[in-house]
Amino acid sequence: MAVDRLQGLLSRFSVSARMFHSGPLCGITDIDDNGLGQLHLVRRGPLEVRHAGEVVRVDEPSLLFYPRPLAHRFISDDLAGADMACANLAFGSGASVALRTDAHHPIARSLPPFLCLPLAALPGAAPVLDLLFDEAFALRCGRQVLVDRLFDAVLVLLLRHLLDSGHIKDGPLAGLGHPQLAKALVAMHDEPASPWTLETLAARAGMSRSRFAEVFAQVVGETPAAYLAQYRITLAKDALLRGEGLERIAQQVGYGSAAALSRAFSGACGVSPREWRAQ
Repeated sequence: MAVDRLQGLLSRFSVSARMFHSGPLCGITDIDDNGLGQLHLVRRGPLEVRHAGEVVRVDEPSLLFYPRPLAHRFISDDLAGADMACANLAFGSGASVALRTDAHHPIARSLPPFLCLPLAALPGAAPVLDLLFDEAFALRCGRQVLVDRLFDAVLVLLLRHLLDSGHIKDGPLAGLGHPQLAKALVAMHDEPASPWTLETLAARAGMSRSRFAEVFAQVVGETPAAYLAQYRITLAKDALLRGEGLERIAQQVGYGSAAALSRAFSGACGVSPREWRAQ
C-alpha cells in the first residue's frame, strides 16, 4: 500500500492561509516582514519581484512562495498593474498556528526562502486556481472563507509537486521525497511515541544501519536521533499551548516521564516547559 508522505505532517503541523489582497497592484508595493509566510498568485503580469538583493522578473501567470517571513517588493506598471491574489501563511502546530510561523515547523524549515513557479507547471491545479481567482476577484457571500481554503489546497498541491519533482534537495521534505528515507520519516511522524532506535528506523527504510544513518544525514541534514528529538519537542510545545499536563505530554511524544521530557525540553530550548509556556 502506498504511503501518504504528507498526511502525518499536515495532520499535526497545519498551515493556515488568510487572503489579504485580491485585484491589481500598481507601481511599487512593499510587503513587510509580519512574522508570517506568504503565497502570491500572479494572474496577470508583468511583475518585478525584489527581496534580499535578488530581482526576479515574472512574465507569465505564476506562484510566488515565501514559506518563512521575508520582506519583499513588487514593481508593476503604474496604470495597468498586475492582477494578484495574496495570502498570509502561518506554519504552526495546532494551537500555535494562529500566532506566527514556527521556525521549527518541519515543512517551513525544509523549503528555500523563495520559490517562483509558473502556474501551468503545477499538476492538477488548473480547476482550483480558476475557482480561486473567480472567487477572489468577485464579491460574494462567504468569499473570504472559500478563498482561504482554496489557498490551502494550492499549497498542498505545491508541496506534492515539490516532493514528486525532487526540487527540494535537503531537509525533511527532501527526505520524504527519498523512496527509502520516506518510510522511516513517515513512521516517526505517525508514531512519535514509539521507542524508535537507529536499528528500527533503518529496518523501516529497508537499509542497513550504517547506510541509513549516512544517507539520512546527507539528505535531511541531521541525524535521525536529532530529527526525532526536535520533532518530539515541537509536538510538546503544541501540547503545552493547549494546556495539557507534562505527564500526559511525555507519554504522547515518547518520553517515559515528565522529568525526562523536562530535561530534553530544557536542553533543546534553554528553558523548562513551564517557563516556555509562561513566556
